[in-house]
Amino acid sequence: MQSSQTEDSRLDVVRTVRVAASSARTSATDPEALAAALKQQAGALGFAPVGIASASQPRRVPLRTAALQRWLDQGHQAEMAWMADPRRQQIEALLPGVRSVLAVGLNYYVAAERQPGSLAIARYGWGRDYHRVIDQRLRQLGRWLEAQCPGLRWRACVDSAPLLDKAWAEEAGLGWIGKHSNVINRQHGSWLLLGHLLMTLDLPADQPAEALCGSCTACLDACPTGAIVEPFVVDSRRCIAFHTIENRADTLPAAITSAMAPWVAGCDICQEVCPWNRQPPSSSDSATAPRPWVLNLQAGEALGWSDQMWDEQLRASALRRIKPAQWRRNIRSLG
Repeated sequence: MQSSQTEDSRLDVVRTVRVAASSARTSATDPEALAAALKQQAGALGFAPVGIASASQPRRVPLRTAALQRWLDQGHQAEMAWMADPRRQQIEALLPGVRSVLAVGLNYYVAAERQPGSLAIARYGWGRDYHRVIDQRLRQLGRWLEAQCPGLRWRACVDSAPLLDKAWAEEAGLGWIGKHSNVINRQHGSWLLLGHLLMTLDLPADQPAEALCGSCTACLDACPTGAIVEPFVVDSRRCIAFHTIENRADTLPAAITSAMAPWVAGCDICQEVCPWNRQPPSSSDSATAPRPWVLNLQAGEALGWSDQMWDEQLRASALRRIKPAQWRRNIRSLG
């Protein structure tokens, strides 16, 4: 009920913004006014930060695309074959005629901590499935934009789409890609879930974000498996998050199991030590609120979940990516 009320109130805000931005129809030929109205709508939907990138003349994306290819050539993707999808390097394949990209961030940091001795779950999995949340809000934004510009084509993308999402977020000025490979924003740190709205119209682009990691190596030094093999390069074959979520084998490598405690679903270590995450703002969005069991998940209890219990506890959760067999494997791997 609380979630429904929150969504209703958000829709009320959007309706208010729609009235305030009603001039967008008459100013559809004014790209700056339309871009401002679009960003205002995105903010009303709970997104912050928000930025726009040019899909026709990107400045940083070509460099990031080349870096992706080097990463793939070195085998750092492990079994994630979808990372080599050629559309990831050709945004036009996702939306022919794309001219601009709206990048949005959703703060998922909640000022709460797990109980001592409990199992650890990456913060992105505490609340509702962010894929659904971001996709639904972006689609609402796309429909609003289409009403202002009849004939416009658009596509909503979350990280399940073959889009170089972090690169486009950097291009749109949301933040820079840090040495741990996550996007870092000055105000929100790296606790941001990303979404993109591809559009077939030209809008004024924001400046790409400047990197501010400097000489800091906190994330590299803290990774217990040495997965950040060099600044900005994460080898998935060494990454706890990859193995607890994507690895479908019956057993995990010894190098992972010896270092993964207490993580059973993802890993936030490289973000927890980042100086830009020292005082992040806490999200008040109901979609990011932790499920009741997340902060005090005990190994014995979780290991005893039946498949039906697992289904009930992880309903509408991004953690459903981890199947019951892998869920139990991860818990047993802690010893």
